[in-house]
Amino acid sequence: MRNNIKLTAGIAATAALALGLTACGTSSDPSSSKDAAGSADKALVVAASPTPHADILNYVKDKLAAKEGLKLEVKEFTDYVLPNTATETGQVDANFFQHKPYLDDFNKKNNTHIVPVVNVHLEPLGLYSKSLKSVKDIKAGQTIAVPNDTTNEGRALHLLAENGLITLKAGVGTDAKLSDITDKKGLEFKELEAATVPRALNDVDAAVINGNYAIEAKLEPAKDALVLEKAENNPYANFLAVKEGNEKDARVQKLVKLLNSPEVKKYIEDTYKGSVIPAFGTPAK
Repeated sequence: MRNNIKLTAGIAATAALALGLTACGTSSDPSSSKDAAGSADKALVVAASPTPHADILNYVKDKLAAKEGLKLEVKEFTDYVLPNTATETGQVDANFFQHKPYLDDFNKKNNTHIVPVVNVHLEPLGLYSKSLKSVKDIKAGQTIAVPNDTTNEGRALHLLAENGLITLKAGVGTDAKLSDITDKKGLEFKELEAATVPRALNDVDAAVINGNYAIEAKLEPAKDALVLEKAENNPYANFLAVKEGNEKDARVQKLVKLLNSPEVKKYIEDTYKGSVIPAFGTPAK
């Protein structure tokens, strides 16, 4: 039985209040929270998306952590905001759910100080459909759902452009948005919060879905996607992250070692069969 701690509305409210206090300058000194967080006999609390992030962490917790003397506690979050705000305010010690373009955008918009520590895996973004069998079946007048957050929408639009479904402005980066499409080729787009996109599959002709949400929706990206992102030179590896200054916490370093271990590599490959890909050997920057 999985022994994860689910985020409650009360914790969410506390996280929001704590972030507000930090913004107003009434939080405690970061160095003191760092010292408390670094206590070797305390559990390392990590916020994570349920799949595959929490699954990977729970494998580490159940199979590997004890031999490294690491106490690990996993908190599941089902959105892309609270894991970072909880890390910033010290409600959790680390998080595991995001890639670098998303983190850069989040830090900039929220004045947070979250930094990557080590890459763990890549979840290829994919285009899915309940009614269509091939990209060639997508025609003018049809609707495609895309994630509405800045980096994942840009990522989705680049996937569509690379497969000839749209044309983007020359040189547009990872933050591409709908207004950067120069030729929609008659397609319509529906912007949705990333976690809700899989539920829209019955209401649209196709949808671009993040790998973790596809897996949660019982889709098999390696088999079910009409197209998937290529792994080579992909900037969207998911990593363990902490608040700046806590990178050298002894407990964090133990988890870094375990997350990049041969055992975790085998677990990812055996469990996800190409739908999630180990990203070891590519330092997070």
